[in-house]
Amino acid sequence: MMDYGSLINKTVKDLAPSGIRKFFDLLANMNDAISLGVGEPDFVTPWAIREAGIYSLEKGQTYYTSNSGILELREEISRYLKRKYNLLYNAASEVLVTVGGSEAIDLVIRALVCPGDEVLIPEPSFVCYKPCTILAGGAPVTIKTKEENEFRLTKEELLSHITPKTKLLILPYPNNPTGAIMQRRDLEEIADVLRGTNILVLSDEIYSELTYGVKHTSFAEIDGMKERTILVNGFSKAFAMTGWRLGYACGPEEIIKEMTKIHQYAIMCTPTTSQYAAIEALRSCDEEVSNMVREYNYRRRVMVNGFRNMGLSCFEPKGAFYVFPNIQKTKMTSEEFAQRLLEEQKVAVVPGTAFGESGEGFVRCSYAYSIKNIEEALKRIGEFVKKHS
Repeated sequence: MMDYGSLINKTVKDLAPSGIRKFFDLLANMNDAISLGVGEPDFVTPWAIREAGIYSLEKGQTYYTSNSGILELREEISRYLKRKYNLLYNAASEVLVTVGGSEAIDLVIRALVCPGDEVLIPEPSFVCYKPCTILAGGAPVTIKTKEENEFRLTKEELLSHITPKTKLLILPYPNNPTGAIMQRRDLEEIADVLRGTNILVLSDEIYSELTYGVKHTSFAEIDGMKERTILVNGFSKAFAMTGWRLGYACGPEEIIKEMTKIHQYAIMCTPTTSQYAAIEALRSCDEEVSNMVREYNYRRRVMVNGFRNMGLSCFEPKGAFYVFPNIQKTKMTSEEFAQRLLEEQKVAVVPGTAFGESGEGFVRCSYAYSIKNIEEALKRIGEFVKKHS
């Protein structure tokens, strides 16, 4: 009999599974349950995008593409970044199309991080940064951001965590799970710390289109930062294209070249149909994105007010589609709160600890759901909080 336990890579074996999935598995077996857990738009991909994908299939465009992605798409990505942020990237050598933003994140870390290199990760944040760093042999160094600072990374926090081993800073803004953003003045302070160092930056800007009342600023826009920044973005959130699995990375040619090697051997290329659909997304769907953002903004206000009205502290998010209420008044841990809420009121939320230890005392709630479901979920959560406060 095979002893699989002794054969599996120990680093992989020691990785904890995603803390998000546990509650979805429980939810699947419940009737009348409401989920506020999924980080996925509830909108259907705009018709123009779907039509472009269908048309590419009808034309028989089902072949492999260039490893880097269809040049026409890379040119469209380059034009989009110029139009939005006045950033100039050479489509032929500084843009790589990936299987979602997640692959781009993994490629950046694998291409840059050597064993023992430290990667600075502000938390709470997306679940993949730390595992990707560990799998690359790096040392994740978490920086706890605070509710009183609206979960922004401050220059003091950054300075206190830099060592001679620091290789990479991850900037996850707009942030999942908190909805925090970093405005230009905040990014300028981070840039001041980095000037004169060899620290590189992975700027995960997947929620860049989903901001409320404030225009997103890319870290690569800040004076002198483009040369040290690998910008990661994609189509899942803004264009409601989660299942199309398409993202991209833009950065210095020397780094994109090495990332492309890994992508070449591990993936080959991203789905051809998705690439043709994405070209249409960037060319003609600004209005559809604006309409989705307008609806998210309304739901955001309903949810923030709902939590505040039940007596919970709730920082007002300015980006993404999550709120991150503080549940400490219930005297429960985040895990216990989420577990009991699901059992007693049939509402699924994600414990803040799924996004790092600093998420303790909070839960993540997505407002990428219908207003009817949001209002019913808030009613049930209010009853739960009243009972346990």
